[in-house]
Amino acid sequence: MRARPVPRRPRGVCPDDDLPAAVRAFAAGAARCGAAGGGHHDRACARPLTPELARLLGRPPGTPVTVRIRCEDEPPLVIRTWPDEAGVLAAVGGALPGVPRCLYAGDGIALHSRVEGEPLSRVCGDGEPLDPLRLRAVAGLLAGTAQVRRGALPGLPARWPANDTDSQAFLRTLARLADEQVRQPNWPLFGGLFKALGVPGDALVRLAERVPAMARRPYGLLHGDLHRGNLIVPDTSVPPLVGVGWELATYGDPLHDLATHLVRMRYPSFQWPEVIDAWAEAMGRVRPAALHGLHKDLRHYVAFERAQSVFPDVVRAARSLERSAGDESLREATTAVRLALRTAAGPLGLSGVPGAGEIERILFRWRAARRAALTGVREPAARAFGWTPDERVPERPDFPRRAVADALREEGAAPAARVFKGTAHLNTVVRVDGVDVPVVVRRKVANLCRREPSYLSEHAVLRAIEESRVAVAAPRVLALGRGYRGEPFAVHTYVGPYAGARDIDRPPDHPVHGLLPHEADGLVDQLCALTEVRYQQVDPTAGEGGFHAWLCGQLVALVRDLPKRSQRLARLLGLPDAARLGEILARYEVTARRPALLHGDLNPWNMVRRSDRPALTIIDWEMALVGDPLYDLVRHMHLTPTRPEIRDRMFRRWESRLPEAHTRDWRRDWRVYRWIEIVRSAYVDLDRLVTGAGLDAPNVRRAVDSYAMTLVAAVGSLGLPLRATAAPCLARALA
Repeated sequence: MRARPVPRRPRGVCPDDDLPAAVRAFAAGAARCGAAGGGHHDRACARPLTPELARLLGRPPGTPVTVRIRCEDEPPLVIRTWPDEAGVLAAVGGALPGVPRCLYAGDGIALHSRVEGEPLSRVCGDGEPLDPLRLRAVAGLLAGTAQVRRGALPGLPARWPANDTDSQAFLRTLARLADEQVRQPNWPLFGGLFKALGVPGDALVRLAERVPAMARRPYGLLHGDLHRGNLIVPDTSVPPLVGVGWELATYGDPLHDLATHLVRMRYPSFQWPEVIDAWAEAMGRVRPAALHGLHKDLRHYVAFERAQSVFPDVVRAARSLERSAGDESLREATTAVRLALRTAAGPLGLSGVPGAGEIERILFRWRAARRAALTGVREPAARAFGWTPDERVPERPDFPRRAVADALREEGAAPAARVFKGTAHLNTVVRVDGVDVPVVVRRKVANLCRREPSYLSEHAVLRAIEESRVAVAAPRVLALGRGYRGEPFAVHTYVGPYAGARDIDRPPDHPVHGLLPHEADGLVDQLCALTEVRYQQVDPTAGEGGFHAWLCGQLVALVRDLPKRSQRLARLLGLPDAARLGEILARYEVTARRPALLHGDLNPWNMVRRSDRPALTIIDWEMALVGDPLYDLVRHMHLTPTRPEIRDRMFRRWESRLPEAHTRDWRRDWRVYRWIEIVRSAYVDLDRLVTGAGLDAPNVRRAVDSYAMTLVAAVGSLGLPLRATAAPCLARALA
């Protein structure tokens, strides 16, 4: 706050320097008395003026005032247009009766005249309907506030919309301010937590980009936080309600004030229409142009309010854990975080909300790491992160058991740049004292809705590759175990673009637009090297039966097990059911080739570029299987943008480096595998559109964005007509 005294007092009562000192002493006394939290970075309490301060302010001794103290050490959790309320209260005082006056503002302290009465929250609690008289009073208060125009208010920030009727620009400004003032300041400490919970750092930026065209409405002053605690039922009957707590006031579309009020007031759902009608009636009397597009645009502001609230709500829940190590506080924080995520999931476009158990485990790790950081005690990591080793991965000399506990502690405190959440795993990159290379703690995402199954244990596959000593660049598995509440985890070496301690904050570079020629050569060489891995140790039954027939059977089973909604839409789009698909697939055969270990999912995000040979490191082996080496190469070309010249280059190199037992008749058979993958994508990506599973993963997003082309190719390759109902059904699914 700027040091700006605003009292009216007789000249010559005291030197100007006396007032700030007296206010500071008065505020210190209020703080010792236990100022209550204002909830928005402020503390507030009511006190009578001392004789000295009353004299300086020109008020009677004992006059009740509200002392507001800015808590600068608290994380910012709200959007502020102006640094203090003084100018706002001066402007609104002429429009609304009973509003507090600012008697002094400066040095993070403000004194306001006190409105005598009870907060509405004590008279009518959250969830209770408001009686018609008070409902009309609230609507009148919102309408009266909107009558305050720009000229009466303090100056607005430089990037404020220049046009005082542009509703779309105002909502975009709000989303940008929420990102700048709330998300960004909290990201260094809480970013890793948000990433683990599935909230990306650009969520609000993307929300701003999605704001649609909206009706134009004239701007006005907005209260910005009109909930039950900021509505006072005065001791006198006139006015029936007084608005206080103007620190979040802003200037813009009045519809935003209605939306914020609807959400924060916690009306029962059945009363929302009544509130909206009362607001429209009151606003129509004073600003009829503010009603333009009311029913179409209100939902956009409600969605924004619910979306931005995830950041303050999660931060508050996490901060509560700093003060308590008990199970009850963890359960309460879990409940609060889950509610915040479920409320924001739709507006932010989150693909799913973790279950209560997963949220609890994430918060447990964050709390243990945070408390260790606050106390500066590093020794009890093994106790705080108690874990049970899985003896399938024995202790390694280069990564002893004590290093596992240290890695788990660092995992909970990892910043956002080191946390990567994919469709199947949560990966956190950490450094451990005494270990030469960075490592990644890898956990399966709970409640995973994955239609394509895993066949082999990832740790067994990685150990087989390491023990075979073949030229395949893959992570090494360092440890396997179970942690808090039995959650399984693995620790792998990290293969990102690092050269020193600082470089682990750089994200891995994936070939999302396709492979360069030398990268294509390097990948082919590694696929050839995979044929030398002793796969029998991970799949003793490999080689029994034909791979192609097994692959087709797995695809038919996938289609048969799809949810009913997905199956119904597939039929409407012209895709066959499982039985018919099995009949069509049975028409084709491929030559039997010698089996080998396959990666099974070589999409661009499962390959990491590197500056040395072999140019790429292959990660995420959870979908590995044993089968025809040609299939791995063709599936890679299906999942990764591959130019014809790169495709031909890879086939030529692959054929020249493998014996005929692995390559015979590949020119005839590769199109069969490509056709199978197109058909598989038609079903899998359609199910993702229906269920929303994994849509925040970049490889999934890319696939569903091109689904129309996938559908046409799949139906055509099956020899079936594209139904007339496909276009409208697909349009609804994509929407």
